[in-house]
Amino acid sequence: MLKKTYFLEGLCCPVCASKIEKRVSALDGLSGVLVDFASQRLTVETQENAFASGVTENITSIIKGLEPSVVLREGSYAPGEKSLALQAGAGAGEWFRRATLVLGALLFIAGVVLERFFTQYGPFVCFAVFLASYILVGGEVLVKAVKNIVKGDFFDENFLMGVATIGAFAIGEFPEGAAVMIFYRVGEAFQDYAVGRSRRSISALMDIRPDYANLKKAGGLERVSPEAVNIGDVIVVKAGEKIPLDGVVVEGFAALDVSALTGEALPKDVEKGCEVLSGSINKSGLLTIRVNKIFGESTVSKILNLVQNASEKKSVTENFITKFARYYTPAVVFAAVAIAVIPPLALSGANFAQADFSGWINRALVFLVVSCPCALVISIPLSFFGGIGASSANGVLIKGSNYLEALSSVETVVFDKTGTLTKGAFNVTKIIPQNGFDSGSLLYLAAAAESNSNHPAARSIVKAYGKETNDEEIKDYEEFSGKGVRVKVGGKTAAAGNSRFLQELNVDFPEPRETGTAVHIALDGVYAGCVIISDEIKPDSKKAVKDLRDAGVKKIAMFTGDAKPVAEAIGAEIGVDVVYSELLPHQKVECLEALEKERSKGGKIVFVGDGINDAPVLARSDIGVAMGGAGSDAAIEAADVVLMTDEPSKVAAAIKIARRTRVIVWQNIIFALSVKGVILIAGAAGLASMWAAVFGDVGVALIAVLNAVRVMKK
Repeated sequence: MLKKTYFLEGLCCPVCASKIEKRVSALDGLSGVLVDFASQRLTVETQENAFASGVTENITSIIKGLEPSVVLREGSYAPGEKSLALQAGAGAGEWFRRATLVLGALLFIAGVVLERFFTQYGPFVCFAVFLASYILVGGEVLVKAVKNIVKGDFFDENFLMGVATIGAFAIGEFPEGAAVMIFYRVGEAFQDYAVGRSRRSISALMDIRPDYANLKKAGGLERVSPEAVNIGDVIVVKAGEKIPLDGVVVEGFAALDVSALTGEALPKDVEKGCEVLSGSINKSGLLTIRVNKIFGESTVSKILNLVQNASEKKSVTENFITKFARYYTPAVVFAAVAIAVIPPLALSGANFAQADFSGWINRALVFLVVSCPCALVISIPLSFFGGIGASSANGVLIKGSNYLEALSSVETVVFDKTGTLTKGAFNVTKIIPQNGFDSGSLLYLAAAAESNSNHPAARSIVKAYGKETNDEEIKDYEEFSGKGVRVKVGGKTAAAGNSRFLQELNVDFPEPRETGTAVHIALDGVYAGCVIISDEIKPDSKKAVKDLRDAGVKKIAMFTGDAKPVAEAIGAEIGVDVVYSELLPHQKVECLEALEKERSKGGKIVFVGDGINDAPVLARSDIGVAMGGAGSDAAIEAADVVLMTDEPSKVAAAIKIARRTRVIVWQNIIFALSVKGVILIAGAAGLASMWAAVFGDVGVALIAVLNAVRVMKK
């Protein structure tokens, strides 16, 4: 399967976005179609050869038929990129629409003046002026409505406004018909501006894509695209420039602005030997960097992909509103027809000739105008998109609106210990030889056994040994996940691991009293001693637990494969509620499932981890959170949320942003439905004018969009 993304330049109508998605989904050969209104992206999945058979041309044809002003552009929308449709004065078509709106408004004013002060010209002249104003302002709306009717699509905003305003003219309310169309067009313009502004504001949070790289060559520096730089190439980053690719500093000293990646305001000092991430900004100095990742694998590229694709996974609320809008508008239209016909017939004793339809038709027209659900369909996706952008600006990457919504209902948070609550930077603090072994030989055995392992504890033992091990002596390496390793050293079988591992090997050993993690070593079934390794708690860990409690999280747990005494000592110091120790990867999943049974209905469980062995439990939890800096690729892939700074306190920040987003989403839902409900009832009772109805449509939508923008405030 091939996944392809298009940018829908100029897409400002959420209902149109839904129509495009529905029509494109009907094309043969497409297995997945999604139109994301907030980011103006169309994503399709299909067989690779389908594009050769004209799928792109068919999609273009559908879009031109539905929305001629929308331009289909291949390639995903990059945050920070301004489309022509969002810029002021975008093209002759936009200027023409503005000119007709202004001219129509002037004619409307002239019509009001004629009707009020120059009655000698008669009603026909006033009607002609109001009609000219109406056609200038509403001509485009009427044309769209007719085109949609021909295609069998009745229930859209153009149809509703067309019927309502033509109905006003039909019952002799010429000024009101023209005025409502003007008010509607002005409201639409402000609404489009607000949507564009909110999109640009969200995009600005993620405007981290580098434009170029200064590639160092024999003849000097050459400015090239970041995609053209390979691993091992050397690039130069001057003061004020973005670092285009991940790498290691080989020369220079500088202070980096990493706020776009981590949300941290303080600059980070780097020098020779330091790793640097793409997307950082060089605030001072000159850096020479050796690239260690191609652009597609770099930090900035991963962040952009995560944020761009986040809107594909819609929240429960978004899906509900989409379905609600599908049935809400037709229901209101049929209710309007009933209001226009049934009461006057009932009041006249079902005598059609005596029925007074004029007043009831006016009430029905109010119903039609206010019925459009744009306020909800526009503002809710923008709210979630803004929440994801705000999280990204704080160093938290959330892979979908559904995960953002789930974060607002977190009840239990489970942390892995090593590398998550602790630094994972182990140091050998004591060597305890037994059974005739000395410290030197014991440390050599431990280093030889652990030389092929990537576990932090293993690396600390090799580091403490400080010499090269003889690879020719080391053979038949076996690793037992969560337990230890076994290997042939000089023809003898050496085993290194935790107490459970040695028990399974039937090796007798005394439990050490020293605080720390004990790595036990045995040679040919004889206990040789143990190496004590200590890990340091992250300075941020206690704050993480406190912030989670302040955020209302009910239970905080810690999972670890470490020994019980060490785990409980660290858990007590950090302040977690419960500690699960000596766990294998599958046992972490079992413990998580036990915690799930204790939660209340609707409560979510978050697991925060960093290692490869955390991938199963990350995938099993309601929301998996991985450490993006030190975390493994497997953990990041399995996780739903990625912390770019490796600070566990960012989990609480993500929960707060999610809850703020939820509050704003429900503010918009309640506000929009309440105002529309009041106007619908008042309109049916004859107490609301079409002015109020237009406010209930475009006015409410504008307010809801502006409210959605508040999500992005830190």
